[in-house]
Amino acid sequence: MKNLFQPEALEEIKQRMQKLQPNTERLWGKMEVAQMLAHCSAAMEVAVGDKHPPRIFIGRLIGPFIKSVFTNEKPLRKSTPTDKSFLVIDQRNFEKEKSRLLELVERFSKGGPQKVTTHPHSSFGKLTPVEWSTGMYKHLDHHLRQFGV
Repeated sequence: MKNLFQPEALEEIKQRMQKLQPNTERLWGKMEVAQMLAHCSAAMEVAVGDKHPPRIFIGRLIGPFIKSVFTNEKPLRKSTPTDKSFLVIDQRNFEKEKSRLLELVERFSKGGPQKVTTHPHSSFGKLTPVEWSTGMYKHLDHHLRQFGV
């Protein structure tokens, strides 16, 4: 499975992000492209340890049983639910959000396993560095597919 510690997977994600434009239309969902970039940055901030959202109740109950959705080889489905704390509904600056996400993805990848957060995922609980890296790749891939890149 691809993950962000793999240089080729990192490069692929960065190249796909570079194809996004302020007017890139979504193929599904509600977010505009700049909101999607901000949403992905919020998730990356958790992965690098900048933010520590609390565990959500439903995640405590079923997280261990559905963790494989985040870590297996299957792409995330279009209808995958979003933790409300990661929803972005206000208008965002495309260039600022794109730069921010690129920096966070690069920081996560270059930091390697030793720099990944040790805090539990809000839905899935404790994850290994490789599980975080795989899940972050899958999350980015999901949203890049959402915008056709």
